[in-house]
Amino acid sequence: MADSTFRIMDAMDALDDGIYVVNENFSVEYMNKYMKEIFGDGIGKKCHLVINSSDEPCPWCKNHKVFKNNESWSYEIFIESIGRNFSVVDHPVSNRDGTRSKLTIYKDLSHELAQKAQLKFSEDNYKRLFAHAGCGVFTSSKYGRFLDVNPALLIILGYDNKEEFLSLDLARDVYMNPTARKHYMEAIEKEGGVIDYEVEWKKKDGSIVDILLTSNVRYNTKNQILGYEGIVVDQTQRKTIENQLRKAHDFLDKIIACSPNAIMAMDLKGKIMLWNIGAEEAFGWKAFEVIGKMSIQEVYSREIAIEVMKMIRADDFGGKGRLNSYPLKFEKGNGEIMDGNLSASILYDENNVEIATVALFVDLKDRLKVERQLGEARQHLLQSEKLAAMGRLTSQIAHELNNPLFGIMNTLELMKTEISPQNKRRRLLDMSLSETMRLADMLKKMLSFSKPDQEEKAKLDINTLLDELLMLYEKRLKENSIKLKVSMTENPGIILASKDQLRQVFINLFSNAMDAMPDGGALEVITSVAGSNLQILVSDTGMGIKTEHIEKIFDSFFTTKTESIKGVGLGLSVCYGFIKEHGGDISVRSKEGKGTSFLVQLPLIAE
Repeated sequence: MADSTFRIMDAMDALDDGIYVVNENFSVEYMNKYMKEIFGDGIGKKCHLVINSSDEPCPWCKNHKVFKNNESWSYEIFIESIGRNFSVVDHPVSNRDGTRSKLTIYKDLSHELAQKAQLKFSEDNYKRLFAHAGCGVFTSSKYGRFLDVNPALLIILGYDNKEEFLSLDLARDVYMNPTARKHYMEAIEKEGGVIDYEVEWKKKDGSIVDILLTSNVRYNTKNQILGYEGIVVDQTQRKTIENQLRKAHDFLDKIIACSPNAIMAMDLKGKIMLWNIGAEEAFGWKAFEVIGKMSIQEVYSREIAIEVMKMIRADDFGGKGRLNSYPLKFEKGNGEIMDGNLSASILYDENNVEIATVALFVDLKDRLKVERQLGEARQHLLQSEKLAAMGRLTSQIAHELNNPLFGIMNTLELMKTEISPQNKRRRLLDMSLSETMRLADMLKKMLSFSKPDQEEKAKLDINTLLDELLMLYEKRLKENSIKLKVSMTENPGIILASKDQLRQVFINLFSNAMDAMPDGGALEVITSVAGSNLQILVSDTGMGIKTEHIEKIFDSFFTTKTESIKGVGLGLSVCYGFIKEHGGDISVRSKEGKGTSFLVQLPLIAE
């Protein structure tokens, strides 16, 4: 029997609840281990002294009711001295000796109440989060109805009445495309949840809302799908901003791509990262050939690249990190010379660390060509002014010399009548008169040069004019070992021209050809008709004209002849003026050491 009692007591000591026994006089007869740990060993002491540290029975004490009515009582108490809540059960007990006792069980409620409080706190937090979350929160059934939604979701979709919203059919009333609901269900049930699932919903007014869904499946205790729950993020504004950014980015890309100037970007090692159409046209490489494959040092030289980077990092060329202007001239792979202007700057990240360089190259080839042409035009204008001044001076000199010259000629004519033709002095007189007449003819030509518009024009057969001139040159050509080849069209047509001026043009061309062939050669004269123009080609096999002189041979005062040969550079300039004044054109083709060809074109007139 004693063993049985000890086993019962051991069992009660093992319990997590407090157990103690008191008699009708409130004296403690038994306390288990848990009770002793909380209140200390109080066997033999008054229970209210042990439990509540009081000389009076505890306010909640049920002893008199338990002993009087022989009934059990259950109630909850809070013991302030230890700050704990207990659930108390009092049971009446009849002893073998006829006495009665009360067995009381104390169950500590502190942990349970803390859990309940935590659970309530969590529930309150959840409800508060659900109600005030900035994004939409929902639970929905598997069959396409919202079970609950927070106010934010109503706002996102433009609804005021929650009951109306809960009555919506998801596939029909919420999804822009009803089949998208089916795809969403397949995706979430396959994985158990989705994160940032993009879909289009529609607002109450029918407008589109771009949605990001993060949700999971809800299961019952039998692992059957009840529905879905999750959050809804309205990304319409983000999509709008992304579209605006994309449009701005595309616009900037188009500006860079369509810029007529070359725009390039390189990393710090010089590898090309950006290459627009202007760069393709300027340098001759396509973007796919250079981006990520070539270094800028391969476009122009390594020396130039190093020099450019030094200037960018200096303070003297636009400020540190910038190069405002750098004249860049280099030879491309195909031998073409590039001449332009380079500006560049360094790109920095948010920490002011260098990450790349960007450069803009302006091809100045056309502008420089125009500037050269303007320079040449200015030179031509200066030469024209010189020529005009010389013409005025020539006219004045010719007029001044004409009167005394005619006086000399008249005197010589009179002297001829007084000297016999057989007299030796008569021969000297004839020679003087001849030279005087030649001088008069030269003065006439000088006046013609200064006033070419006063020359009278008449109908002229070019073949006849050329025949006459070539007869005069025939002997001189033979003496200089120059072979003459003539090919004239039978019906060259009629031109309206000044015979004297054209004679001067071709005399000049023939004389230049002879000067170009001091050791002999061949002179070829060809006439032909091309449309409404008469063409005269004069070719020689002489020393030719240097390439750098071709564009200058018709300039006034330009000559390649030495002092020993003669010439002041007016011959071809005068010829050019005469031909232009006839409404024609004169051009030249020549190769040094291979000969020269002059092509004269004159307009034909209708007979």
